[in-house]
Amino acid sequence: MPATVKKTTVKKTVKKAPSKKKEEVVSKLRIRVYAYEHKVLDNSVKQIMDTALRYDAEILGPVPLPTEIKKYTVNRATFVYKDAREQFEMRTHKRLIDILNPNAKVIEALTNLNLPSGVNIDVKMI
Repeated sequence: MPATVKKTTVKKTVKKAPSKKKEEVVSKLRIRVYAYEHKVLDNSVKQIMDTALRYDAEILGPVPLPTEIKKYTVNRATFVYKDAREQFEMRTHKRLIDILNPNAKVIEALTNLNLPSGVNIDVKMI
């Protein structure tokens, strides 16, 4: 007796991705802070973040960037004793802070900020 085989078809439904409405333009204020001493640097970053949070800014970070190490090797004696050398190094600690959609009050408050000497800041608008 022949077996009856029932053939069924499966409909595949393809879901379309939801249409994106207008993409929001996000402006960023990217702040790179660097110093030789990490404790001074961390205090400065905390001061920057407190200032930005006071004006209800959205903050990403602080992100620690790799420490840049510059090494210098110097002869101890001026003329002889080539094998006697000293090594010195300078470490530059860095942090990165992003402030999303900054308003004028935030930018003004950050420009009027007093930071300790030895702390350098690079500010870029992306």
